[in-house]
Amino acid sequence: MSAPERIPPRGVTPEQAPAELLARGELTVRGRIREASNAVLLCTVAHDGRQASCVYKPVAGERPLWDFPDGTLAGREVAAYEVSEATGWGLVPPTVLRDGPYGEGMVQLWIDAAPEGPGTELLALLDAEEPGPGWKAIGFAEVGEDRTALLVHADDERLRRLAVLDAVINNADRKGGHLLPAADGRLYGIDHGVTFNAENKLRTLLWGWAGEPLPQEALCVLKGLKDALADGAGLATRLAALLTPAEVDATRARVDALLGTGVHPEPTGEWPAIPWPPV
Repeated sequence: MSAPERIPPRGVTPEQAPAELLARGELTVRGRIREASNAVLLCTVAHDGRQASCVYKPVAGERPLWDFPDGTLAGREVAAYEVSEATGWGLVPPTVLRDGPYGEGMVQLWIDAAPEGPGTELLALLDAEEPGPGWKAIGFAEVGEDRTALLVHADDERLRRLAVLDAVINNADRKGGHLLPAADGRLYGIDHGVTFNAENKLRTLLWGWAGEPLPQEALCVLKGLKDALADGAGLATRLAALLTPAEVDATRARVDALLGTGVHPEPTGEWPAIPWPPV
């Protein structure tokens, strides 16, 4: 069998939109990612002579979470894609909610991560007290007996945009392994099942800009999100089908808070601010 055609996640006409292929195509399960905590199936999706690789996460394979009692992981994954698209940044691969071989679930375009090389690292451990040029400090990590190293992330515009998106969707699990740099230079974030909680649960590796003023670009995007989340607006309507009313209201409140303070959020100290394991 020949390798499936890679469908470009951006820069295509509406008639070729990957979301349409994902929503309407025939799903064929090819394997399973066994180390995932919930059911994650690798699939191909084919429709009208086109084919792509994708990930299918059926709702039936989700483990209940006590602190996310409402909705589904799949619904929140799609909601994160909808918000990402509304920003215009395209930080989440095309994602749809649809029926599949094991019932309703999330289907997301597969993104091949580009191999990491010198000068392209997004995360690093430094034997230093302060980050050097091009890095932002996250915190100190234990790397051996009586030895620590400074955990840092790149001072990268793509990561900064993702940090803003995570603050909006209240991402409780932004790990290093959820960052996918593509060969074309774009950066994608995946695994958004624990997001949109009405309570503040932001847990992330991207704290390097905490307390710093938001870039003007981010403020413009947040103003656009505020309009898109107004009652009756398109994004608000789409989120209402995926989230609870309280979660949609909380999303509006987070956007308002970011616009009001004009700065990146900081850890509250009420719970661990960094997910574990961090990668």
